[in-house]
Amino acid sequence: MSKVFWTDMRCDEKSGGLLDKLERLVKRAGIETIDWRDKFVAIKIHFGELGNLAFLRPNFAKRVADVIKPLGANPFLTDCNTLYVGKRKNALDHLATAQENGFSPLSTGCQMIIADGLRGTDEALVPLAGTKFVKEAKIGRAIMDADIIISLNHFKGHEMTGFGGAVKNLGMGSASRAGKMEQHNSGKPEVIPDACRHCRSCLKICAQGAISYDAEGRAHIDHNKCVGCGRCIGWCTFNAIRNPNWASNKELGMKMAEYALAVCKDRPGFHINIVNQISPNCDCHGENDTAIIPDIGMFASFDPVALDMACADACNAAPVVAGSNIGDKAKDPDHFHANHPDTDWRETLGHAAEIGLGSVEYELEKML
Repeated sequence: MSKVFWTDMRCDEKSGGLLDKLERLVKRAGIETIDWRDKFVAIKIHFGELGNLAFLRPNFAKRVADVIKPLGANPFLTDCNTLYVGKRKNALDHLATAQENGFSPLSTGCQMIIADGLRGTDEALVPLAGTKFVKEAKIGRAIMDADIIISLNHFKGHEMTGFGGAVKNLGMGSASRAGKMEQHNSGKPEVIPDACRHCRSCLKICAQGAISYDAEGRAHIDHNKCVGCGRCIGWCTFNAIRNPNWASNKELGMKMAEYALAVCKDRPGFHINIVNQISPNCDCHGENDTAIIPDIGMFASFDPVALDMACADACNAAPVVAGSNIGDKAKDPDHFHANHPDTDWRETLGHAAEIGLGSVEYELEKML
């Protein structure tokens, strides 16, 4: 069984503030046993979509960085661009959103890097063996260039994967646009004819020669040539290319676990879940709803699967918040399934354990 350490969100003069408790937690969990000297450290975080207020405050990232920098680490905060159209679709908008949400070198003590580059095309190809779906994961290059990976995760509900924790932040969050396309998609992108502005810029990014233009100058994607990388989605300034073919939630979760394996393999990693403001949906939403359960605490482990399992169990043992998305629904012992009945997070963690990412069996140790 993997060891998971946790502490609640209670604070007083004796215990100190939440950041002091976080520092004690990660040290108790063994973060100082990693050799940090002269190592580049990717702290994978979600900067929050503009308009959302449930994402982790920058203060959490700063305290984690402050713990490892005296040990010789060179940390940076990082995330990859989104597949959907929003305020984090390219690196410039992504960094501007992060800054508006309070993240900066001053507030965190770290530089910020969008790992898959300006348009989400800067990726490293990571071969995998023994996996069901993904044989070569497409990960943001800066994340794979790092010597050590830390995932700092806001644990919350998710409309496609049940919840978002360490495995989702690592697997989906670290993927380039092509990697996100592979996980989400069971088909290939298509052009929205009325939105096309006839600029022909998408022709520059297609390596397969799959894009042509009709007599009126509108783009068309030949699915016989297209490989479904999704790069044209990020390249189109006018949001005229979309992904209409979503994979099943079960398949998505399993692919996500395989991508997380690619991010974590062959290098040290450490994982932290902050289980507060547990909103019903992902921080990718431009809004956040009332929390579905009360704040639970902070958890840390070397094992991302055991970490997510422990957090899910702790959440399911908590009462629901009256008036929330699940407060007035039929009682379901699994809060995340009640929140989004078409999801099954257990499939994701079970598959993650099968492929060797971690263990669903854990020993929980509470730190006061």
